[in-house]
Amino acid sequence: MEKIKLAVEKMEKEMRLRNYSRRTIKLYSAELESFLSIHPDSSNKIDIECLKKYLTAKLDSGLSSSSVSVAMNAVGWYQRNILKNNSRLDFRFPRKNNRLPAVLTREEIVSIIAVTINNKHKLMLSLAYSAGLRVSETVNLRVSDIDISELTIRINQGKGNKDRISVISEKLCNDLSDMMENKLASDYVFSSERGGRLTTRTLQNVFASALKKAGIKKDASFHSLRHSFATHLLENGTDIRFVQELLGHNSIRTTQIYTHVMNPALKKIKSPL
Repeated sequence: MEKIKLAVEKMEKEMRLRNYSRRTIKLYSAELESFLSIHPDSSNKIDIECLKKYLTAKLDSGLSSSSVSVAMNAVGWYQRNILKNNSRLDFRFPRKNNRLPAVLTREEIVSIIAVTINNKHKLMLSLAYSAGLRVSETVNLRVSDIDISELTIRINQGKGNKDRISVISEKLCNDLSDMMENKLASDYVFSSERGGRLTTRTLQNVFASALKKAGIKKDASFHSLRHSFATHLLENGTDIRFVQELLGHNSIRTTQIYTHVMNPALKKIKSPL
C-alpha cells in the first residue's frame, strides 16, 4: 500500500539524516514494513494491542528475543521520530537469552588462518582477531585508519556511530604495509578485484569456509574472532576496562560476559565421573 511505502521512506530518510548505519536503516525499515503490512492503520498511530500481538507471534514462531527486540525498537523509533509521539510503548522487552559467546582457542584461530590460502583473506582474518574488529569494520577500513608506527588502528563510526582505537599485532605490519602500498589515504585497505569495498557476506563466507577446512565443529561465526580477542586478552591479564575500551562497549557489563567464558577456576574443576 502507498501509505506503508511512504511511512518506510520517511523513516529511512530521517535515519540517513541522523547518520545511522546502512545496516541499521535496512533492519529497521524491513521490520517497520513487516509490521505495517499486517497493521496498516498503525502508520498514523501505533496500535499497542496490535504491536503486542505482532511481537508475540514472532516469539511463538521461534525467533530469538534479540530479533523480536529489533522489531520493537524499529516501531518505537518510528513512533518517536516520525509520528512525534514520545509516549512509552506499553510492552516489556523479551528477556534476552543468556547465551555465552562462541570463543575459539588460540590453536583453532591459528588453524583457521593457516588453511586460508588467499593472502588478502588471511590478513583480514588475522587483523580482525588481533584488533577485535567486527566484520563491517574490517571491510570498511581505509588506509588512513592504520598507523603502523604506533601499532594502532582507528575504527571510524563503529557500532553506535562511535569511533575508537584498537591495537595491531606487530606480526602483521609487513603484510599490512604491502597491502597498502601505492594506495591513497582514502582507499580501502582491502579492496575487491574491481577496486571497491568487499562485502561483509564475502568475508563471512571466507570465515565459514576456513572453519570447515580446519575441521572445527564449534557453532562459530566471523564475530567469534572478536569474542576470542576479548577472551584471550582477559586470560593474559589485561584489565577489563582496557578491553572495554578496545571493544568500544558503552557498559562494562557488556564486557563482563567474557569473564564467564575464561573463568580459570571453573576450568580447573574435574568431572566426578
